[in-house]
Amino acid sequence: MARESATAGELLALLRSGRASTRADLRGLTGLSRTAVVARVAALTDAGLLRTGAELASTGGRPPGSLVFDTGAGVVLAAAIGRSRSQVAVFDLGGAELASSAVDHEVGAGPHDVMPVVADQLRTLLAAGPATALGVLGIGVSLPGVVDAERGVSVDTPVMAGWDGVPLAPYLADVADAPILLANDADTMARSEFLGHATPTDDLLVVKASTGIGLGVLAGGRIVTGARGGAGDLGHTKVAEAAGRPCRCGDVGCLETVASGWALVARLREEGRTVDHVRDLVAQALAGDAEAKQLLRESGRQVGELLAVAINLLNPRAVVLGGDMAGAYDVYAAGVREAVYAKASALATRELQFLPATYGDRAGLVGCAALALDAVLSPAAVDARLARARS
Repeated sequence: MARESATAGELLALLRSGRASTRADLRGLTGLSRTAVVARVAALTDAGLLRTGAELASTGGRPPGSLVFDTGAGVVLAAAIGRSRSQVAVFDLGGAELASSAVDHEVGAGPHDVMPVVADQLRTLLAAGPATALGVLGIGVSLPGVVDAERGVSVDTPVMAGWDGVPLAPYLADVADAPILLANDADTMARSEFLGHATPTDDLLVVKASTGIGLGVLAGGRIVTGARGGAGDLGHTKVAEAAGRPCRCGDVGCLETVASGWALVARLREEGRTVDHVRDLVAQALAGDAEAKQLLRESGRQVGELLAVAINLLNPRAVVLGGDMAGAYDVYAAGVREAVYAKASALATRELQFLPATYGDRAGLVGCAALALDAVLSPAAVDARLARARS
C-alpha cells in the first residue's frame, strides 16, 4: 500500500481485518493526514459501509469514537451446486449465515432443471429476511468441474451433462442485480478454510470426498487453480485398481470408479442393499454397519495413495477432509492416514495434521459467501462503488 495515497477501500480493509478501529489508527497505519482520513471515512459512512461505534477510553482529551464496519448494511448470496444436491444461503457482510436451505435433485440434472429451483430458493430466503440498505452485493456460486470465472460458465463438467458453456447469470438476474462469482466446488471448500484451519497456516490440501472426489489446494495463502482451472482433479487420475472400469467422465480407470460416493453406492446396490446416496452409506457406517465402514475406509486408503504424491510435492501443514464421506470422519480419515503414512516421505508427514472441514457440510456455502465477499469488498471494488456513487 502506498501510504500517502491509501484509498477508502484500503482503509475499510484495515478496519475489517481488525488492525484499526479509530481514525488515529488509520492515520498511523497509512500515513494519511487527518483531513484525508476524515474524508475517506465520511465517504465510507455515506456509502453505508461504515458507522461510528462506542467511544473508547480516553488517554487525554475527548474520547475517540470507534469505527465499525456495518456488517448488516447488505448481504451476499451463496449457491453451492452439487451433482445431486444444491445448498443456498444468505450471509451478512461479516460472513454470518442469516438463512439457508437445501434441495435434492436428480444426479446429472441440467442447468434448466436446477438453476430455476436455486433462484426460487434464494428469492424465498431474501423475502423472509429484513431489508438492508445496500441489498445484495454479490452472489457466490460453486460447481463441480472446471469453470471459467470470467465468463461465468462451466467449461469441463463431464459428470453434469449440459452445463458446459451455459451462462448462469441469466438464471439469477431476477434474484438480484449483483455480480455472479463462480468457482470450482473443491476450490470453494478450500476458500472456506481461510475462516477456519487456514487461520494459523497458509498451506493446506482440502479433500472433497462426496459423490465425486476433488482437491482444493491452498499454498502460500492463495487458492491454486492451475493454468486452465483444472488443478486438484484428483478423482479423474488413473489408478491401477480401477484399470478398465468405465467412469462417468467417459474415460476408464479413474480413481472415482473405485473410491467415489457414486461408485460405492453402485457396489452396494449390486448386492441388493437399499442405498440411494453416499449420505445413506455414511449413515449406515455411523450406525455400526461393518461393510459400510469397510467401504469408506478403503475409499479413504485409495484417495490417500494419490494424496501422498501431492503431499510430497507441496508439503502442506495439514490435510482437511470434507464432503459427505467425511461425515464418518474417524472411519474415512483412518484409511487416508494409513495410505499417506505408507506412501509419503517421512519429512512431509513428520508434522502433518489431518483435520475435519471446519464448517462440515456447510463448507461449500461458507466458501461461496467468502468468494463473494472477497470480490465485492476488495479495496478496488469498494473504491469503484464510491466512484459510482459520486458520479
